Order: sequence, then structure tokens, then C-alpha cells
Amino acid sequence: MLRLSRRQLLKVAGAGAATLALAPLARFAVRAEEKKAAAAAGFTLPTLPYDYGALDPSISRKTMDLHHNKHHQAYVTNLNKALEGQDDLLKMPVDDLLRNIDKVPERIRQAVINNGGGHANHSLFWQVMAAPGKKGGGEPKGDLAKAIDTAFDSFDKFKQAFADAGMKRFGSGWAWLVPGKEKLEIISLPNQDSPLLKGQTPILGLDVWEHAYYVDYPADRAAYIAKWWNVVNWSNVAERYSKAKG
Repeated sequence: MLRLSRRQLLKVAGAGAATLALAPLARFAVRAEEKKAAAAAGFTLPTLPYDYGALDPSISRKTMDLHHNKHHQAYVTNLNKALEGQDDLLKMPVDDLLRNIDKVPERIRQAVINNGGGHANHSLFWQVMAAPGKKGGGEPKGDLAKAIDTAFDSFDKFKQAFADAGMKRFGSGWAWLVPGKEKLEIISLPNQDSPLLKGQTPILGLDVWEHAYYVDYPADRAAYIAKWWNVVNWSNVAERYSKAKG
């Protein structure tokens, strides 16, 4: 039978006590990592690719600040809240989430359509605009220009048709340019409904909710749309068109 000296017994006892003392710390560290991972899941407000005042005078700094920091942030916050506990869905890119809307539990589906659409739509909206003279304004070129001419006869006719889609959208919604089965198409959808819900890929979107223009153009949606063309980033739209074609 193995006999330990008093010194050895004390050493073994000390080691055991140290292990017991460290155990809660180890569990705390694991819980901290779990919380960190959970916090990482979810959607965040994207940073604008330009300064808030970059689109002025077409869209003012005040409008951009309110639109991005208040309205878009609200969609992100409410989307995360709606998907609380749905870790697999929280980890999906928002476009994929909307493309697979049938995988979202029915009890929260409309909230995801509203807020996920708001997040996806605005994320695209910021990217398809740029400062005038710095990719903003002008006309499309290359394959996109040819596709627009094929679908609408000319760029001017396309602009008129797209503006009409925005003007005729009753209440709140968006006008969209999407690749169709054979050619480009213009569609208009209500609220924050995204073309992604219909299996379509938006390459250009115009927000005609009042919060998008009311500060700068009180009750004058037509003036807003007319000035908006000065900040359309056609190179970004062309990249989206190329990617959508595959």
C-alpha cells in the first residue's frame, strides 16, 4: 500500500483545491465565449460608402442621417428581435434569408419580410448611389447600356418608365430594375417587399417612402426622383447586372 508523507498529502490536497477553484472560472470562460458567439450572430447596420453630405444637393445630409441612422437601424434592430433564438437564420446573409423566406417560421415571417426587406433594400440603395461626379450620375455603359436599350428602346425611355413606377406606387414602396427571363424589367413593390421574395435579383432600387425625401422635397416625389438620377452609381448597377447574369 502506497503511503504518502504529510508534505505529499498537503501538495495533493492543494492541487485539488486549486482545480476546484479554477472550475468555476473555466465555466465562466465557456459561458463568456458562448455569449460572444451569440452576440456575433445577427445583422448590423452597414457603413455608408460615402459621407452623409456626399449626395447633396440631390439628397441632403439631414435626410441621409435620418434615413441611415434611424430608419435603416430600426429595420436591423427589429429583424434581430424577430429572429431571436433562430441562430441558423441569424447567421444567413439577408439576401439568402429573403430568398428562403419559406424556411422562416410562419409566426415571424411577416416581421422578417418587413424588416429583412427594409435591411436588404436599404443596403442596396446606399451602394447604387454615389456623389455627383464621383461615379454618381451620367449614363450606363457597356453591357448594361445595351440591355437597357434592348428592353426600353433608349435610356431616356427607361428613365421615364422607371420614374413612372416610382410615381405610381401608391403609398410607400420601391421601384426596381431586375433581370427578367429574356430582358430587363421594371417592377414596383409595396412597403419593404423585396424582389428577392419573388426569386428576382434587384440591380437598381428607388426608395419612394416619404422618409426618403420629405425633408428635402415636401410632398414632391417627382422633384425627388428627378434629382435622384444625379446620384445613381451606374458602375455599381453594372456590376450587379453582370453578377446576376452569371
